[in-house]
Amino acid sequence: MAENTAESSGKRKRGIVYWFKDKAPFFVVAILILIIVALFFFSRIFIVVRSGEAGVLYRMLTTGTETNYIFPEKLHVIYPWNTMHIYNVRVQTRYHELIVLTNKGLPITLKLAIRFKPEYDMVGLLHKHVGPDYVEKIIVPQIESVLRKNIGQLNPEDVYTNKEGVLNRILRIAIDEASRKYVNVDDIIIREVHLPDLVRNAIEEKLVEEQVLQKYEFKLQVAGEEAKRKKIEAGGIRDYQQTINETLSESLIKWQAVNATESLVQSRNAKVVIIGAGEQGLPVILGNQWNSEPPADKGSGAEAAEGPSAPPPPDQGAAPPEGENPPPQLQPQVQPAAAPAPAPATEAPVTLR
Repeated sequence: MAENTAESSGKRKRGIVYWFKDKAPFFVVAILILIIVALFFFSRIFIVVRSGEAGVLYRMLTTGTETNYIFPEKLHVIYPWNTMHIYNVRVQTRYHELIVLTNKGLPITLKLAIRFKPEYDMVGLLHKHVGPDYVEKIIVPQIESVLRKNIGQLNPEDVYTNKEGVLNRILRIAIDEASRKYVNVDDIIIREVHLPDLVRNAIEEKLVEEQVLQKYEFKLQVAGEEAKRKKIEAGGIRDYQQTINETLSESLIKWQAVNATESLVQSRNAKVVIIGAGEQGLPVILGNQWNSEPPADKGSGAEAAEGPSAPPPPDQGAAPPEGENPPPQLQPQVQPAAAPAPAPATEAPVTLR
């Protein structure tokens, strides 16, 4: 019995082996097909959500777009019949150019830079109700509508100069309008404002003339303030002189003169002070500072006391220079001799050093 059992089990094993050998080509083909299918649907099965992105899953056979769960940044494995939509949730910038009309029908070209990003928790609803091209469907049309409606009520000069911040108010309205549908618009930047050349030149010339006018008005204000300053200064000088005249006396003047004389005497310049020879009894100071000519060479005391020498008399016999008429001959007249005057009493000079 044992031998029969062992023999039957061996036959079964050999039968399985033979069966696998017979079916081996089919298994190989099946495995190759699975590998090819896996490679073909690899990008649909293995989904990588990278940094700054969010995934929204669409289940084709069950619930459709899944709005309650946002797939975060990592590797995800899904069925190949489902679809994962990837959204960029970073801050993005879109450059846009549009032409608007002012209240006078003048076309103005605006070049904008729109900075936005989708709200992370609303990406599922954004995909379901709007779609991946939400920039062209929501942001740009909404901003254009607000700009056209509000700029159409302004003058070209107000738009070009942004008078009183009118463009800033319009852009704030546009940001609020565009941020209501699953998108957060951070800012709208006006990069350039283009007007027709004639209008732009006229506005620039007007602005230059306004600045010139303001400059003249400022000069008039400065002149007026300067006149007030001079008037106040003149009044102060008048009050000062009145106060001085009330307290000024002859004795004070003499005292000031004595102080000035003392200061001059103490200086290092050479000088001669004659006591009691000036007006009002004040000293008379003689020194080199009163003579514009260079000082004479030092000599004897007698020569210094004589003073400057007189020029020599002309030679009577000398001929006159050419081109000049000879001087008329004067007849000498005899004057009666005058009595000698008495010598005045002089005080001896006192030199102070």
